[in-house]
Amino acid sequence: MNNTIEFKEPSFEDASKLAKIYALRDNKTCDSTVLDTYIWKSLYNTKIYIEDEAALILMKDEEGYFAAMPYCNEEKLEEYFNKLKDYFNNVLKSPLVIKLADEEALNVLGLFDNQEFELKEEFDLKDYLYSAEDLRSLAGKKFQKKRNLVNKFNKEYEGRWEYKTLCCTDVYYLEEFMKKWVKHRLSEGVESEETLLLEKDGVIDILMNCDKITFRVGGIFIDGQMEAFTIGSYNTNEKMVVVSIEKGNSEIPGIYQVINQQFLLNSYEGAELVNREDDMGIEGLRHAKESYNPIGFARKYKVQQK
Repeated sequence: MNNTIEFKEPSFEDASKLAKIYALRDNKTCDSTVLDTYIWKSLYNTKIYIEDEAALILMKDEEGYFAAMPYCNEEKLEEYFNKLKDYFNNVLKSPLVIKLADEEALNVLGLFDNQEFELKEEFDLKDYLYSAEDLRSLAGKKFQKKRNLVNKFNKEYEGRWEYKTLCCTDVYYLEEFMKKWVKHRLSEGVESEETLLLEKDGVIDILMNCDKITFRVGGIFIDGQMEAFTIGSYNTNEKMVVVSIEKGNSEIPGIYQVINQQFLLNSYEGAELVNREDDMGIEGLRHAKESYNPIGFARKYKVQQK
Protein backbone atom coordinates (compact mmCIF):
# COMPACT_ATOMS: atom_id res chain seq x y z
CA MET A 1 0.00 0.00 0.00
CA ASN A 2 1.32 3.47 -0.89
CA ASN A 3 2.39 5.80 1.91
CA THR A 4 0.46 8.81 0.64
CA ILE A 5 -3.02 9.44 -0.68
CA GLU A 6 -3.59 11.64 -3.69
CA PHE A 7 -7.22 12.20 -4.53
CA LYS A 8 -8.35 13.04 -8.05
CA GLU A 9 -11.60 13.73 -9.86
CA PRO A 10 -13.35 10.54 -10.95
CA SER A 11 -13.23 9.88 -14.67
CA PHE A 12 -15.44 7.44 -16.51
CA GLU A 13 -12.32 5.46 -17.38
CA ASP A 14 -12.15 4.59 -13.64
CA ALA A 15 -15.71 3.27 -13.50
CA SER A 16 -15.04 -0.35 -14.46
CA LYS A 17 -12.26 -0.74 -11.90
CA LEU A 18 -14.30 1.03 -9.22
CA ALA A 19 -17.27 -1.26 -9.85
CA LYS A 20 -15.12 -4.33 -9.15
CA ILE A 21 -13.76 -2.77 -5.96
CA TYR A 22 -17.23 -1.77 -4.74
CA ALA A 23 -18.28 -5.42 -5.04
CA LEU A 24 -15.50 -6.76 -2.79
CA ARG A 25 -17.66 -6.90 0.33
CA ASP A 26 -21.33 -7.23 1.28
CA ASN A 27 -23.23 -3.96 1.35
CA LYS A 28 -26.96 -3.46 0.84
CA THR A 29 -26.89 0.36 0.67
CA CYS A 30 -27.37 2.26 -2.57
CA ASP A 31 -23.71 3.22 -2.31
CA SER A 32 -22.76 -0.38 -3.11
CA THR A 33 -22.80 0.47 -6.84
CA VAL A 34 -20.85 3.21 -8.61
CA LEU A 35 -23.79 4.88 -10.35
CA ASP A 36 -24.53 7.37 -7.56
CA THR A 37 -20.82 8.25 -7.36
CA TYR A 38 -20.96 9.57 -10.91
CA ILE A 39 -24.44 11.11 -10.91
CA TRP A 40 -23.67 13.27 -7.86
CA LYS A 41 -19.93 13.82 -8.32
CA SER A 42 -20.32 17.53 -9.10
CA LEU A 43 -22.78 18.22 -6.28
CA TYR A 44 -20.46 16.73 -3.66
CA ASN A 45 -17.13 17.72 -5.25
CA THR A 46 -16.27 14.03 -5.27
CA LYS A 47 -12.64 12.93 -5.38
CA ILE A 48 -11.34 9.35 -5.52
CA TYR A 49 -8.21 7.43 -4.61
CA ILE A 50 -7.77 3.99 -6.16
CA GLU A 51 -5.40 1.13 -5.51
CA ASP A 52 -5.55 -2.34 -7.04
CA GLU A 53 -8.11 -3.64 -4.55
CA ALA A 54 -9.33 -0.59 -2.66
CA ALA A 55 -10.86 2.83 -3.20
CA LEU A 56 -11.38 5.83 -0.94
CA ILE A 57 -14.00 8.50 -1.71
CA LEU A 58 -13.67 12.08 -0.46
CA MET A 59 -16.56 14.53 -0.68
CA LYS A 60 -17.45 18.01 0.52
CA ASP A 61 -20.71 19.72 1.43
CA GLU A 62 -21.71 22.83 3.38
CA GLU A 63 -20.44 21.19 6.59
CA GLY A 64 -17.00 20.46 5.17
CA TYR A 65 -15.09 17.37 4.07
CA PHE A 66 -16.41 13.88 4.65
CA ALA A 67 -15.68 10.43 3.29
CA ALA A 68 -17.48 7.27 2.34
CA MET A 69 -16.68 4.05 4.16
CA PRO A 70 -13.61 2.55 2.42
CA TYR A 71 -14.32 0.19 -0.45
CA CYS A 72 -12.22 -2.98 -0.17
CA ASN A 73 -12.62 -6.54 1.04
CA GLU A 74 -13.60 -7.12 4.65
CA GLU A 75 -10.12 -8.22 5.70
CA LYS A 76 -8.60 -4.91 4.54
CA LEU A 77 -11.33 -2.64 5.92
CA GLU A 78 -9.53 -1.71 9.15
CA GLU A 79 -6.30 -0.96 7.30
CA TYR A 80 -7.96 1.45 4.88
CA PHE A 81 -10.14 2.97 7.57
CA ASN A 82 -6.99 3.89 9.48
CA LYS A 83 -5.39 5.27 6.32
CA LEU A 84 -8.44 7.45 5.79
CA LYS A 85 -8.32 8.60 9.41
CA ASP A 86 -4.63 9.53 9.03
CA TYR A 87 -5.44 11.57 5.92
CA PHE A 88 -8.12 13.57 7.72
CA ASN A 89 -5.99 14.09 10.83
CA ASN A 90 -2.65 14.86 9.19
CA VAL A 91 -3.53 16.34 5.79
CA LEU A 92 -6.93 17.96 6.28
CA LYS A 93 -6.09 18.71 9.95
CA SER A 94 -9.56 17.66 11.04
CA PRO A 95 -11.34 14.75 12.72
CA LEU A 96 -12.42 11.92 10.46
CA VAL A 97 -16.04 12.19 9.29
CA ILE A 98 -17.75 9.41 7.36
CA LYS A 99 -21.33 9.75 6.16
CA LEU A 100 -23.72 7.04 4.98
CA ALA A 101 -21.66 4.31 6.63
CA ASP A 102 -23.29 0.88 6.35
CA GLU A 103 -23.98 -1.29 9.38
CA GLU A 104 -21.96 -4.22 8.07
CA ALA A 105 -18.77 -2.15 7.97
CA LEU A 106 -19.39 -0.64 11.40
CA ASN A 107 -19.74 -4.12 12.88
CA VAL A 108 -16.58 -5.37 11.18
CA LEU A 109 -14.64 -2.37 12.54
CA GLY A 110 -16.20 -2.61 16.01
CA LEU A 111 -17.12 1.08 15.89
CA PHE A 112 -20.33 0.70 17.90
CA ASP A 113 -18.11 0.04 20.93
CA ASN A 114 -15.20 2.33 20.03
CA GLN A 115 -15.07 5.36 22.33
CA GLU A 116 -12.91 7.31 19.87
CA PHE A 117 -15.89 7.75 17.55
CA GLU A 118 -19.43 9.03 17.86
CA LEU A 119 -22.00 7.20 15.73
CA LYS A 120 -25.33 8.73 14.79
CA GLU A 121 -27.91 6.91 12.71
CA GLU A 122 -29.07 8.99 9.73
CA PHE A 123 -32.73 8.00 9.97
CA ASP A 124 -33.92 10.04 6.98
CA LEU A 125 -31.26 8.49 4.76
CA LYS A 126 -31.97 4.79 5.32
CA ASP A 127 -32.55 2.92 2.07
CA TYR A 128 -35.84 1.10 1.45
CA LEU A 129 -35.48 -2.56 0.46
CA TYR A 130 -38.16 -4.50 -1.41
CA SER A 131 -38.79 -7.95 -2.80
CA ALA A 132 -38.12 -7.75 -6.54
CA GLU A 133 -40.82 -10.34 -7.19
CA ASP A 134 -43.37 -8.28 -5.25
CA LEU A 135 -42.67 -5.23 -7.39
CA ARG A 136 -42.78 -7.21 -10.62
CA SER A 137 -46.07 -8.97 -9.92
CA LEU A 138 -47.87 -6.50 -7.59
CA ALA A 139 -49.74 -9.56 -6.36
CA GLY A 140 -51.92 -9.76 -3.26
CA LYS A 141 -54.15 -7.45 -1.30
CA LYS A 142 -51.33 -5.20 -0.12
CA PHE A 143 -50.64 -4.13 -3.72
CA GLN A 144 -54.26 -3.78 -4.82
CA LYS A 145 -54.10 0.02 -5.07
CA LYS A 146 -50.95 -0.21 -7.18
CA ARG A 147 -52.58 -2.74 -9.52
CA ASN A 148 -55.63 -0.52 -9.84
CA LEU A 149 -53.48 2.42 -10.93
CA VAL A 150 -51.59 0.26 -13.43
CA ASN A 151 -54.87 -1.07 -14.84
CA LYS A 152 -56.31 2.43 -15.08
CA PHE A 153 -53.22 3.62 -16.93
CA ASN A 154 -53.34 0.67 -19.33
CA LYS A 155 -57.01 1.27 -20.08
CA GLU A 156 -56.67 5.02 -20.60
CA TYR A 157 -53.55 4.85 -22.76
CA GLU A 158 -54.14 1.52 -24.50
CA GLY A 159 -52.32 1.44 -27.83
CA ARG A 160 -50.67 4.78 -27.10
CA TRP A 161 -47.89 3.89 -24.67
CA GLU A 162 -44.79 1.74 -24.77
CA TYR A 163 -41.80 0.89 -22.61
CA LYS A 164 -38.35 1.33 -24.14
CA THR A 165 -34.92 0.34 -22.92
CA LEU A 166 -32.73 3.35 -23.66
CA CYS A 167 -29.06 3.76 -24.54
CA CYS A 168 -26.49 6.44 -25.38
CA THR A 169 -28.22 7.40 -28.60
CA ASP A 170 -31.39 8.32 -26.69
CA VAL A 171 -29.78 11.14 -24.71
CA TYR A 172 -32.06 13.66 -26.46
CA TYR A 173 -35.18 12.21 -24.80
CA LEU A 174 -33.59 12.34 -21.34
CA GLU A 175 -32.32 15.86 -21.87
CA GLU A 176 -35.70 17.17 -22.97
CA PHE A 177 -37.48 15.43 -20.10
CA MET A 178 -35.00 16.71 -17.51
CA LYS A 179 -35.38 20.29 -18.75
CA LYS A 180 -39.13 20.08 -18.13
CA TRP A 181 -38.56 18.32 -14.82
CA VAL A 182 -36.23 21.05 -13.53
CA LYS A 183 -38.70 23.76 -14.55
CA HIS A 184 -41.56 21.96 -12.80
CA ARG A 185 -39.59 21.35 -9.59
CA LEU A 186 -38.42 24.95 -9.46
CA SER A 187 -42.05 26.10 -9.69
CA GLU A 188 -42.83 23.94 -6.64
CA GLY A 189 -39.93 25.40 -4.66
CA VAL A 190 -39.00 21.99 -3.27
CA GLU A 191 -35.32 21.90 -4.27
CA SER A 192 -32.65 24.45 -5.06
CA GLU A 193 -31.89 25.32 -8.66
CA GLU A 194 -28.25 24.31 -8.20
CA THR A 195 -29.17 20.82 -6.98
CA LEU A 196 -31.67 20.27 -9.78
CA LEU A 197 -29.29 21.44 -12.50
CA LEU A 198 -26.42 19.34 -11.16
CA GLU A 199 -28.71 16.30 -11.07
CA LYS A 200 -29.79 16.98 -14.65
CA ASP A 201 -26.18 17.32 -15.79
CA GLY A 202 -25.21 14.15 -13.89
CA VAL A 203 -27.96 12.12 -15.57
CA ILE A 204 -27.00 13.35 -19.05
CA ASP A 205 -23.31 12.79 -18.32
CA ILE A 206 -23.72 9.12 -17.43
CA LEU A 207 -25.93 8.45 -20.45
CA MET A 208 -23.32 9.97 -22.74
CA ASN A 209 -20.76 7.62 -21.16
CA CYS A 210 -22.85 4.45 -21.05
CA ASP A 211 -20.07 2.53 -22.79
CA LYS A 212 -17.87 3.01 -19.72
CA ILE A 213 -20.27 2.58 -16.77
CA THR A 214 -22.76 -0.25 -16.36
CA PHE A 215 -26.39 0.66 -15.76
CA ARG A 216 -29.78 0.42 -17.45
CA VAL A 217 -32.35 3.02 -18.37
CA GLY A 218 -36.02 2.46 -19.10
CA GLY A 219 -38.59 4.98 -20.30
CA ILE A 220 -42.36 5.19 -20.71
CA PHE A 221 -43.47 6.91 -23.91
CA ILE A 222 -47.02 8.11 -24.59
CA ASP A 223 -47.79 9.15 -28.17
CA GLY A 224 -44.04 9.12 -28.82
CA GLN A 225 -43.17 11.48 -25.95
CA MET A 226 -41.23 10.38 -22.86
CA GLU A 227 -43.33 10.79 -19.71
CA ALA A 228 -41.26 8.76 -17.20
CA PHE A 229 -37.87 7.10 -16.87
CA THR A 230 -35.80 5.07 -14.44
CA ILE A 231 -32.06 4.53 -14.11
CA GLY A 232 -30.73 1.58 -12.14
CA SER A 233 -27.70 -0.64 -11.63
CA TYR A 234 -27.02 -4.08 -10.16
CA ASN A 235 -25.24 -5.32 -7.05
CA THR A 236 -24.28 -8.90 -7.92
CA ASN A 237 -23.32 -9.87 -4.34
CA GLU A 238 -26.78 -9.05 -2.99
CA LYS A 239 -28.67 -9.85 -6.25
CA MET A 240 -30.06 -6.36 -5.80
CA VAL A 241 -31.23 -3.67 -8.20
CA VAL A 242 -30.39 -0.15 -7.03
CA VAL A 243 -32.85 2.38 -8.47
CA SER A 244 -30.92 5.66 -8.48
CA ILE A 245 -33.32 7.81 -10.48
CA GLU A 246 -37.05 7.53 -11.10
CA LYS A 247 -39.00 10.45 -12.52
CA GLY A 248 -42.39 10.80 -14.13
CA ASN A 249 -45.08 13.26 -15.15
CA SER A 250 -47.10 13.51 -11.93
CA GLU A 251 -50.13 14.71 -13.87
CA ILE A 252 -50.53 11.23 -15.38
CA PRO A 253 -52.16 8.84 -12.85
CA GLY A 254 -50.36 5.50 -12.65
CA ILE A 255 -47.22 6.60 -14.48
CA TYR A 256 -44.93 5.92 -11.50
CA GLN A 257 -46.46 2.53 -10.82
CA VAL A 258 -46.04 1.55 -14.46
CA ILE A 259 -42.41 2.65 -14.83
CA ASN A 260 -41.55 0.96 -11.52
CA GLN A 261 -43.05 -2.35 -12.63
CA GLN A 262 -41.88 -2.25 -16.24
CA PHE A 263 -38.29 -1.51 -15.35
CA LEU A 264 -38.09 -4.61 -13.17
CA LEU A 265 -39.91 -6.75 -15.73
CA ASN A 266 -37.51 -5.70 -18.48
CA SER A 267 -34.21 -5.38 -16.60
CA TYR A 268 -32.26 -7.51 -14.12
CA GLU A 269 -34.55 -10.53 -14.32
CA GLY A 270 -32.48 -12.43 -11.74
CA ALA A 271 -32.72 -9.72 -9.07
CA GLU A 272 -34.14 -10.73 -5.70
CA LEU A 273 -33.93 -7.38 -3.91
CA VAL A 274 -34.66 -3.81 -4.94
CA ASN A 275 -33.06 -0.82 -3.21
CA ARG A 276 -35.10 2.31 -3.92
CA GLU A 277 -32.81 4.57 -1.88
CA ASP A 278 -33.91 6.95 0.89
CA ASP A 279 -36.75 9.42 1.39
CA MET A 280 -34.50 12.36 2.44
CA GLY A 281 -36.93 13.08 5.27
CA ILE A 282 -39.57 14.32 2.82
CA GLU A 283 -43.01 13.26 4.07
CA GLY A 284 -44.55 12.73 0.64
CA LEU A 285 -41.62 10.66 -0.54
CA ARG A 286 -41.68 8.62 2.66
CA HIS A 287 -45.36 7.85 2.18
CA ALA A 288 -44.73 6.79 -1.43
CA LYS A 289 -41.89 4.45 -0.48
CA GLU A 290 -43.81 2.95 2.45
CA SER A 291 -46.78 2.29 0.17
CA TYR A 292 -44.71 -0.30 -1.72
CA ASN A 293 -44.40 -2.44 1.43
CA PRO A 294 -40.64 -2.57 2.10
CA ILE A 295 -39.29 -5.81 3.53
CA GLY A 296 -36.40 -4.08 5.29
CA PHE A 297 -33.99 -1.17 5.37
CA ALA A 298 -30.31 -0.55 4.74
CA ARG A 299 -29.50 1.70 7.68
CA LYS A 300 -26.71 4.25 7.53
CA TYR A 301 -24.69 6.16 10.08
CA LYS A 302 -22.55 9.24 10.42
CA VAL A 303 -19.18 8.45 11.99
CA GLN A 304 -17.51 11.39 13.73
CA GLN A 305 -14.08 11.15 15.33
CA LYS A 306 -14.14 12.82 18.74
